[in-house]
Amino acid sequence: MAGQFSSCVEYGLAISKRILYGKESVPAPPAMSRSSSHSSRSRPSPEKGYLPESPMVYAAVSDPAIVDNPDIPSYQPYVYGRCEPPALIPLHMHGVALEVESYLETAFVTVTGNWRVHCISTGKSCDCRVAVPMGEQGSLLGVEVDVTGNSYRSQLITTEGALDSRKVAKDGYFLKRHIYTFKVPQVEGGSFISLKIRWSQKLLYHDGKFCLSVPFNFPAYVNPLGNKNTKGEKISLSVNMGADAEVLCQTTSHPLKVVRRHSGKLSLSYEAQVAAWSSADFSFSYIVKTKDVYGGVFLQSPTLRDFDDREMFCFYLIPGNSHTWKVFKKEVIFIIDISGSMVGGPLENAKSAVLASLSNLNHEDTFNIIAFNGEVHLFSSSMELATNEALLKAKNWVTTELIADGGTNILLPLRQAMKLLAKTADAFPFIFLITDGAVEDEREICNMMKGYLTSEGSTCPRISTFGIGLYCNHYFLQMLAQIGRGYYDAAYNGESIDYRVQSLFTRASSVTLANITVDAFEHLDSLELFPSHMLDLSSGSPLIISGRYEGRFPPSIKVSGTLADMSNFASDLKVQRSKDFPLDRVLAKRHIDMLTAHAWLLGSKDLQEKVSKMSIQTGVPSEYTSMTLVRTDKGKKALELTRIQEVYIKVIQRTKSESYCQKDIILGSLGVGFGNLVATVENKAPEIEEPKPSDVAEVLVKAASTCCSRLLDRICCMCFIRTCSHVNNQCAIVLTQLCTALCCCECLNCCFELFS
Repeated sequence: MAGQFSSCVEYGLAISKRILYGKESVPAPPAMSRSSSHSSRSRPSPEKGYLPESPMVYAAVSDPAIVDNPDIPSYQPYVYGRCEPPALIPLHMHGVALEVESYLETAFVTVTGNWRVHCISTGKSCDCRVAVPMGEQGSLLGVEVDVTGNSYRSQLITTEGALDSRKVAKDGYFLKRHIYTFKVPQVEGGSFISLKIRWSQKLLYHDGKFCLSVPFNFPAYVNPLGNKNTKGEKISLSVNMGADAEVLCQTTSHPLKVVRRHSGKLSLSYEAQVAAWSSADFSFSYIVKTKDVYGGVFLQSPTLRDFDDREMFCFYLIPGNSHTWKVFKKEVIFIIDISGSMVGGPLENAKSAVLASLSNLNHEDTFNIIAFNGEVHLFSSSMELATNEALLKAKNWVTTELIADGGTNILLPLRQAMKLLAKTADAFPFIFLITDGAVEDEREICNMMKGYLTSEGSTCPRISTFGIGLYCNHYFLQMLAQIGRGYYDAAYNGESIDYRVQSLFTRASSVTLANITVDAFEHLDSLELFPSHMLDLSSGSPLIISGRYEGRFPPSIKVSGTLADMSNFASDLKVQRSKDFPLDRVLAKRHIDMLTAHAWLLGSKDLQEKVSKMSIQTGVPSEYTSMTLVRTDKGKKALELTRIQEVYIKVIQRTKSESYCQKDIILGSLGVGFGNLVATVENKAPEIEEPKPSDVAEVLVKAASTCCSRLLDRICCMCFIRTCSHVNNQCAIVLTQLCTALCCCECLNCCFELFS
């Protein structure tokens, strides 16, 4: 789908050459703009083409004859034919503002911009398509669209009682997992589109620095032409770490100026009139100036509209500049899926990542590799020391023996790994599972591992999981990582597998503080933790534990743990209530994802309803909610939520209801789903790009058209004409009356469906 989108943009740029801009300005030839370097390693460079690297708006043109300058008509010769799929012409952008709010490891991004439909004749209209690329683990939170005479606001609704919206929604879908696109219908030529797009994303933590990268690379062909068009570009950034320490800026891609600086807080801004829009992603990195590990606890009371009346808390512990701390000795087992679906790029990238990760082990660490399909294949019958000879042997084995073939059985390699790590004594055991498929016994695997790890206590293996593509059950992998007190990550494009696996390995295996306890947790009346088990502190990642509680937190808490040299660690951390630290927003996606994994494991309808309510309350998409764009005329209020719910269900169940489709734009679910067992059994290659949801009505129309055309091919001939000439008047009247009656019945049925 990404390839088709890129081709449509390329064709749109070719069509736009017929636009004449007058003597004042001459358009530059369309050229692809590339930033000098990608500051975010997490989001690989897109494939060659015209995929967006910043929020963009396109005119979707099916009839090339309407392409013209709305200000100065060129009266060019008529163009025959239609564009299927529609050509996408990038619209000129006349202003953009970027606002970023950063809290701990979560950033909230808001992009506000104005685009003009500069390529459609006055009096003509076309659909416009908005593309929103997002950063690390981006999640779309909301969209506001204002066009001449109309406005649209995004809203989440429950999907209970409706069909899977991912299969029927036609107006919104993912080009790639980090690029979402949706349609704005029938915008007139020459008018302006004002957009406000909000999403959340994660900050990366590397070498004591928090790093943020936001897609903000605009191609040259969105620059408006002419000297009279001023280009105002604005960026504002606020950082709130909550720590009583100074926040120091390390690197920035744009010339930001410090607006204010407080303890644990930093605000910066940039505003200028530019000759051309930003041609590089907005990147920023900072550190918190401390000598050691730092942390604290934030508390927040439930809001007035919160359905959960328990208090909310967030405990965080950040490694800081604790590079002098030793890392625990490790016993590492990689479990790699080599089923038939992993053939080609996925397996090669996974193999490369595993070998690169093993090369970072110390000589006193031990390792093993287990490959699985329908069977189990071991590199060694016992754990091997990470010597140069052993690593070379492992490289040869991985290169020659790991060939994609067969089915998928995850339980067998997990049991084998547990046996190999059963005799662990003086090292920290780690298991890393890499797979692209879903299996039927996922719940049994979770329950079995839960029982085994509970009996092992603090020395149990830490299980981290990695999913590839869209066919694996990502909530099963998240749940397994929660049970195993490990980490989870995923790759939705082949290029990022290598880097993300290595990043997961570094984050999970660089443990500096283990068996962490918080004394205040034991004295609360009730406590719900996310994740449900306390994790270890790694030098490659902050530790964040959040949840709900009843009771009372003391003014400070005592955190204890065990260091790599087996000595004890203890520290007192401050507990505070902060009005300018919105815990409900910061923790919303985290809680929704973890509760969804629990709802999947338990098959609990109550938990599903809880997730749905939390999603609607916080505005964060979930697997049990869908997003719509509600259209309202300016000066009128939006429809009530209950009415929207009714309309949505009717659209899903009765695709004939075109009037509702024009009123509300159905974007559908923004979730990843719960895996695809059929695709796994059939060994389909991992689906890296999300399929464009098909429109049921269009499918029916195409099917009917095909059927009718075949029928007409059979009967529309001279024989049929001669036959009709022999029909008498009475027979023709009867046939006419019969057809009229059938049409009336169908019209009544349609009216009943619309208004019942």
